[in-house]
Amino acid sequence: MIGSVLIGLFLLALLAGMPLATGLGVASIAVLAMAGFDQLAVPTNIYAGIAKYPLLAIPMFILAGMIFERSGVAIRLVRFVTAIVGEWTGSLAVVAVLVSMLLGGISGSGPADAAAVAAVMLPSMIARGYPKGFSAGLIAASGSTAIVIPPSVAFIVYSVMVPAATVPALFAAGLFPGIVAALCLLVPAIVISRKYGFGRDYKAARPPLGKSFIEAIWGLLAPVIILGGLRTGIFTPTEAAVVAVAYGIFVGMVVYRSISFRGLFRVLVEAGELSAVVLMIIGIASVFAWAGNTLGIFDAAAKALVGLHSSEWLMLLSINLLLLAAGMFLDAISIFLILLPLLVPIAVAMGWDLVWFGVMMTINLAIGQFTPPMAISLMITSRIAGIGMEETFKWVIWLVLAMGAGLTLMIVFPQLALWLPGKLGYL
Repeated sequence: MIGSVLIGLFLLALLAGMPLATGLGVASIAVLAMAGFDQLAVPTNIYAGIAKYPLLAIPMFILAGMIFERSGVAIRLVRFVTAIVGEWTGSLAVVAVLVSMLLGGISGSGPADAAAVAAVMLPSMIARGYPKGFSAGLIAASGSTAIVIPPSVAFIVYSVMVPAATVPALFAAGLFPGIVAALCLLVPAIVISRKYGFGRDYKAARPPLGKSFIEAIWGLLAPVIILGGLRTGIFTPTEAAVVAVAYGIFVGMVVYRSISFRGLFRVLVEAGELSAVVLMIIGIASVFAWAGNTLGIFDAAAKALVGLHSSEWLMLLSINLLLLAAGMFLDAISIFLILLPLLVPIAVAMGWDLVWFGVMMTINLAIGQFTPPMAISLMITSRIAGIGMEETFKWVIWLVLAMGAGLTLMIVFPQLALWLPGKLGYL
């Protein structure tokens, strides 16, 4: 009964148009009051939810992503990748996917990655005959891989909620599946471009490889420094986020001189505002999770779901459909905070590796970032392209299927995710 009240109040709050954090808070406070708990449990759990050392990395990676976005790294990476790929029918579509994958190794955020690539790539793609809907959809899809390719803000939140899965293990586990997911997007990108002749009639000089490489080297070094420092133990994941910020400021203000002191101040303000929103959701969702766990709601629901499905594959299918549906409306971090208290007991009961399970969830939620109707990354790229989201629908469906194929590969072959962390000694 009380579990139905918790979930029902939360859903009603969302349907009423309340912000996510408010809906979580209203439902949690009401249920705790019904159960006779002292309301001091609310501020105590909000503080406990955000007073965790690994969460310090979230505002830092958000800031690092914004700094690299404003520093001009994206345009230099585009020139370098274009010099490698060359100019042919559909080449810019390939460049968009590959640049998004490279930037994903810096920002850790799908929307930030999509915004940075869209600002640089959309004008040139449209000028060469690529439809706005196709271009916006492709960039949103490829940008979503940023939450799978390390460093990933989503993995940090997952690690905080599932201590058995460490951040280094998740970062290592996400590398190959993230690359596979991005490469799967190349198939529809190339096939569609060649079918409709996107870019066929446009001839442009190929950027010189050597010069473009020298210009892009500072951006290419960023993921090497971050992941290399983590692997060698020079710094922790939280410290890596600080190193990324310092490196980004150095590149933007000293090397490229594209960020002024005034510009840096604006970036700090914007990153602070976005970080405050994320951490507020995390803090209030901690109350929601604590209420559900303390009252035994999530454990009872998990046992009921396990009892419904005797087949492991049916359970996996049900969970992935649930995540895909949730990903259409909410961002990855919010879904982790809401659903992990329910799904982790199921994963444990099924005997699934929690690192593999975290990667599977994250890829699924990456798909949700560009699957209508809400699709936060698609919303951003459509706005930059100056079109309605409906113009992307006929193209996005093929991209959803392509990344779904990448997710299926990771589910069928778990070693895609588990081989590297096992090799590195993280498992």
